[in-house]
Amino acid sequence: MTTLNPHYDKLAAGYLFPEIARRAREFQSKNPGVELLPLGIGNTTEPLTPAVIRGLHAGVEKLARPETYSGYGDYEGDIRLRESISALYRERGVDIGTDEIFVSDGAKPDSGNIQSIFGVNNVVAVQDPAYPVYVDTNVIAGRTGPMNPGTRKYRRMIYMPCVESNGFFPDLPDRKAGLIYLCSPNNPTGTVATHDQLSRFVRFANENRSVLIFDAAYSAFIRDPALPRSIYEIQGAKSCAIEIHSFSKTAGFTGVRLGWCIVPKSLIAGDSGPGRANTLWFRRQSTFFNGASNIAQEGGIAALSPQGREECRGLVDYYMENARIIRETLSKMGLTVYGGMHAPYLWLKTPRKMKSWDFFDKLLGETHVIGTPGLGFGPSGEGFIRLSAFGHREDIRKAALCIEKNLKL
Repeated sequence: MTTLNPHYDKLAAGYLFPEIARRAREFQSKNPGVELLPLGIGNTTEPLTPAVIRGLHAGVEKLARPETYSGYGDYEGDIRLRESISALYRERGVDIGTDEIFVSDGAKPDSGNIQSIFGVNNVVAVQDPAYPVYVDTNVIAGRTGPMNPGTRKYRRMIYMPCVESNGFFPDLPDRKAGLIYLCSPNNPTGTVATHDQLSRFVRFANENRSVLIFDAAYSAFIRDPALPRSIYEIQGAKSCAIEIHSFSKTAGFTGVRLGWCIVPKSLIAGDSGPGRANTLWFRRQSTFFNGASNIAQEGGIAALSPQGREECRGLVDYYMENARIIRETLSKMGLTVYGGMHAPYLWLKTPRKMKSWDFFDKLLGETHVIGTPGLGFGPSGEGFIRLSAFGHREDIRKAALCIEKNLKL
């Protein structure tokens, strides 16, 4: 008899973003003609830059001629792209070999797939609140046990609270963990880890032979050059950390789909020797994945060219100006807001200790603005709502004005 994976039934009911969309549709159906102003999902809105467009066009043209047509590429990605990524790290004083870089179709798939090379008995530690993929994919894999309905926490998972009292950066796990997920700049809180904060986790991981899975998808939004953009800027990280990165938010590739994952050959996972995790990730990719789109990779190469990087910085600056507009509006109203300084996300504390979903409904009903309830990112997200700076400038200004004029505090 065929059976289905029972671990799917352990997932929290509904996925966060589809639930937001459902509530928005329901509100729209009851209020036809009302314009909804989305500040929720982190989806880019601005066009791809000229350099990237030329790269993508060149990729298409190559496929149109017999002499330049290409089929399957290297499982790890186009060597030209990997060399460009390696050069990017050298600028930060980090030596990453091209055989440690694996190009993919985005950070989200990598964040979910990377856990497949690790044993199912590993205990997982996550920042709380956290991007849902970290938790949900480990639930599906069978690592977490059932959820405790009272706490909304999975019984075998370690939650590392990120709250006001610790500046939204977690303390070390209270016991040994096999896999530890970190994200900086953080999604959803918008906060950035310092060298000292990351150093504590690197030391912990090396001492306990744990593996850090470090999501650096938003690192280009860091304004302060003294703050680390890569976990590998921390001494000792190459022996304990995997880094995941993306073109989605820096180059507008949310629909193009392109990212990369670094698995250092010096990484030591538990009782395995150096190089084993790198070998297993290659095996995983070559078994389940035929490589990122040739066309998308041409766009990625263009995005990392000197002109492409300058243009992509312009995109980042655009979204960060949006973040400033939202942040200043909220602060002027007397609301408590975090983030938005080195990240495109703002972490708004709900007034009068309102529950996250209650404030979501209030914000939608009174201002027609759609946010993301903090509880959807984990138990410690209760009492907060995430706002996103991704949007057209006129829409951002309109949303900020609607909040300022219509939100009843």
